[in-house]
Amino acid sequence: MQRSQEAQVKLLVDVRLDGANQLSQFPSSPTLPAPATPPPLNAGPPLLQVRNLRTWFPIKRGVFQRTVGQIKAVDGVSFDVQAGRTLGLVGESGCGKTTVGRTILRLIPATTGSVTFKGDDFFAHRGEDLRHLRRQMQIIFQDPVSSLNPRMTVGNIVGEPLTVHNIAWGSDRVDRVAALLQRVGLDPSYASRYPHEFSGGQRQRIGIARALALSPDFIVCDEPVSALDVSIQSQILNLLDDLQRERKIAFLFIAHNLAVVEHFSDEVAVMYLGRIVEKASRTELYANPKHPYTVALLSAVPEPDPRPKKTRIVLSGEVPSPSKPPTGCPFHPRCPLTREAAKQANAADTVEITTAGERVRVLRKCVEEVPPLEQKQGEPGHVAACWVTR
Repeated sequence: MQRSQEAQVKLLVDVRLDGANQLSQFPSSPTLPAPATPPPLNAGPPLLQVRNLRTWFPIKRGVFQRTVGQIKAVDGVSFDVQAGRTLGLVGESGCGKTTVGRTILRLIPATTGSVTFKGDDFFAHRGEDLRHLRRQMQIIFQDPVSSLNPRMTVGNIVGEPLTVHNIAWGSDRVDRVAALLQRVGLDPSYASRYPHEFSGGQRQRIGIARALALSPDFIVCDEPVSALDVSIQSQILNLLDDLQRERKIAFLFIAHNLAVVEHFSDEVAVMYLGRIVEKASRTELYANPKHPYTVALLSAVPEPDPRPKKTRIVLSGEVPSPSKPPTGCPFHPRCPLTREAAKQANAADTVEITTAGERVRVLRKCVEEVPPLEQKQGEPGHVAACWVTR
């Protein structure tokens, strides 16, 4: 077992000490089909700016329901989304991806932080002003079954936003609903049917039509294809891509499938335990990953080859609880880089910790200090939160 773990560490990185612990060799990214070259970055101001977003859920116990702790689902997330572009958000289940999307839209209240949409502080709006802004920000939910009211017809589901925002009534609403259904590849006659009469892919198209009803500028796609078959996934992704080209919609695309994210996103952010640990353009991130967690995720992407050329990197231990996150770098209990670097560092610069039932030595700095998201070697804008990599 010990030899197997050491072999995986060697596959991940070979760290040499040159006065300081620095990364000297890193594995190539997994072989994936080359995506199309992304368009140049918009030089104008971003459509959406998220700064230091935190969403903590209190842990209450006792007769008087006193707060005894906090679940730090989102802990200091910052990013920008340009108009007409897509930011992919990836990570393990429970890392806070969905909570980020819902907090941005104020479906979940934020603890601290700010969201700026088209230059306005979105969290500062109330009442009618908030209702007006909600027309420009929509969401496509992950589960196409539970997100649709089974007691409403498709026509009422898609047309409800038009009624709530006083946009269309009567025959005008009927015509708009028919046009929306046709645009997402459904027959307008389906407006009189109920959600249980449709397949999973058709239900997701209904959800997309509902999100498009108000002609939004920004849509949170919360794993819109994870519950669908592969053939249906491609149809939905092609539909979203066509809609983005037509209407210049910006997407926050939340997903587990890294291959899908590579081909659909312009930029990719990797989340771990409520924080973004790496962010770069899609081509840069997949070709030159810096954070060890990103490398481990990429190694898990399956290859359409009976003789795969890459070796899966299996991380030791479990994801820590967001109610008791580790000190310093949140990834240090599972990080093979800090263990390898500690073998060549001075004893005073290392510390022994217990993780997954074993005692290991890691860099003291990784345990005591939180690494900032900082520029790494590569193209401008490639940032990662790691003390070891350059």
